Amino acid sequence: MAYAVTKPSTGAPGMPRDIFTGQDADDVATYVASVAGLDASGQIINPANPPKPGPPGGAADGKTVFATAGCTGCHTLKAAGSTGTVGPNLDEAKPPADLVVDRVTNGMGAMPPFSGQLSAEQINDVAAYVVNATSS
Repeated sequence: MAYAVTKPSTGAPGMPRDIFTGQDADDVATYVASVAGLDASGQIINPANPPKPGPPGGAADGKTVFATAGCTGCHTLKAAGSTGTVGPNLDEAKPPADLVVDRVTNGMGAMPPFSGQLSAEQINDVAAYVVNATSS
């Protein structure tokens, strides 16, 4: 919970880090989930048994990186609502994670390297997102 609140996808300033920790953070997340009514996939949640938040990182954070690092301007990816045509259509290419990590880190052709702009964690997160979004 602290990760999503301190780095909201809206770009608005987040809450102070660690305003809630441990069980308090879990309790706040549980409350928010129960009043929201839907889980991340849009399914109705049971208020008596709401989902627990996952740890930061992975495909969820990768979606934010994809949207904010400029990926949408060059790549088509249906899950991101992007229709760029400079780079490969990721829905068609279905690249494996190691290839995404390599291309985002080192660049190739028209794609610049992002190793100086994104952390290794952000690069791994965006790779997880692309693989997850194109695996269906």
